[in-house]
Amino acid sequence: TPNTVQLSTLLSIKTGGCPEDCGYCPQAARHHTAVDAEPLLDVGAVRAAAQAAKDAGASRFCMGAAWRGPKDRDLEPVLEMVRAVKSLGLETCCTLGMLKDGQAERLREAGLDYYNHNLDTAPEFYAEVITTRQYQDRLDTLDRVRGAGIHVCCGGIVGMGETRRQRAGLVAQLANLDPYPESVPINHLVQVEGTPLATRLGGRSTLDPLEFVRTIAVARITMPKAMVRLSAGRRELGEAVQALAFCAGANSIFYGDRLLTTGNPDVADDRALLDKLGLSPG
Repeated sequence: TPNTVQLSTLLSIKTGGCPEDCGYCPQAARHHTAVDAEPLLDVGAVRAAAQAAKDAGASRFCMGAAWRGPKDRDLEPVLEMVRAVKSLGLETCCTLGMLKDGQAERLREAGLDYYNHNLDTAPEFYAEVITTRQYQDRLDTLDRVRGAGIHVCCGGIVGMGETRRQRAGLVAQLANLDPYPESVPINHLVQVEGTPLATRLGGRSTLDPLEFVRTIAVARITMPKAMVRLSAGRRELGEAVQALAFCAGANSIFYGDRLLTTGNPDVADDRALLDKLGLSPG
């Protein structure tokens, strides 16, 4: 619907300690960042966070775990979380890493609506960012998700030092998935101290803000029915660039990333911005 923005809230249900080497990620165990490894949250805490997200206006609740991929024993409590969130009347989304045969089906049976697994960047730039898994591994997980009848949430990160052609290559990969993802998060790299990309880029932004907006526009043109989501790095871009991104076709945001059960300044700021732009949650 015109002038409506879909609101999703993301909760980290298992933080840090990941064995992968993704160059942007502060949750990798091998990177020296301020993120400490924490155990899986309990279902009650997740349900409470989901209720708070719903009360603040979110319609989708995303649960992320810093795993290479879930072991079958890891999946059990996550299935319980999906059922709990679904019972509140929210759309459910998980991002748990790579899936093995049968796991997507179990998630679907629990009521999972979306599975997020990003391609991150174009195939030719991928090895500059990640070496612990291959591009094809990502495509294989997306195939399992599709095969189980779960909607696909899949996007990438820009501002990692890639060229414009490589940004176009990422969008081309996404748009040529058959069918293309229902949800396409476009992240602007947040350089976290201690990560390889922050070291390599030295805090310098490699991306003109209008290039970010251009990426949103091309995603919208090539995937006309997708929810194109402004994700990580959104607030660092400022209100004017966010407004341009909405004009270029973004119609979804991550909302209240630092979700608290009491007054959340992020939520208030986002509501004020949407009001200013004449946009409403939808």
